[in-house]
Amino acid sequence: MSRISQFTAFLAVLALLLTGCNESNNKSGQSVGVVDTEQRKADLLRQIDTRYENPRAHYELGRIYHTDGLWSKAETAYRVAVSFDPILWDAEAALVKLFQDKGDLLKARNSAQNAMDRASYSAAASLGLAKAFQKEYLDEYALKCHSQALSLAPDSAEVYKHIGYYYLSKRDLGRAEANLKRSFELNPYQPEVAGELGRLGVIVEVPGVKEQQAAATGSK
Repeated sequence: MSRISQFTAFLAVLALLLTGCNESNNKSGQSVGVVDTEQRKADLLRQIDTRYENPRAHYELGRIYHTDGLWSKAETAYRVAVSFDPILWDAEAALVKLFQDKGDLLKARNSAQNAMDRASYSAAASLGLAKAFQKEYLDEYALKCHSQALSLAPDSAEVYKHIGYYYLSKRDLGRAEANLKRSFELNPYQPEVAGELGRLGVIVEVPGVKEQQAAATGSK
């Protein structure tokens, strides 16, 4: 066999070995993921067996079923979670996302409206639900919760701050700036809001800063 033929054969063997290694690594990674999920599911089932009225465990179990496409089991788990904790907004939002993923948009809308109705007792609850919707990328419902929170507390610096941060996450800098400015006007004792406005190019004065600077200068 010539040197060229030997080298060609060597490359072919090397390619086969590398392919086998890659397949082995892929299978190993997949199996680890499956094992981790199954282990977590077993842990959650043990927690539920120990204390059935554990809303967070039911919610997390529902997320596993949801990811696996086990719609009925996921829905049951989410509903049980909410029955034990009516303000576990993460479970409410996950239930809406489940219906969307199933293609049942009517149920998704009805479920979202039901959750918003129950959160309508306070701006804080509405913001909590908005955050949960945002985590599930349900922006339409997150925005409705923002509107609800504003109608409940039109002069709340916290509400405007939350809405401003929401728009920051969406890179909508105009709306982010407008809401953060309003938040700061309502409560100027928010250094974190002042910092965000500064990064947006808006100069604001935090109360007490000038006095502190003057005192520091005078002490020198």
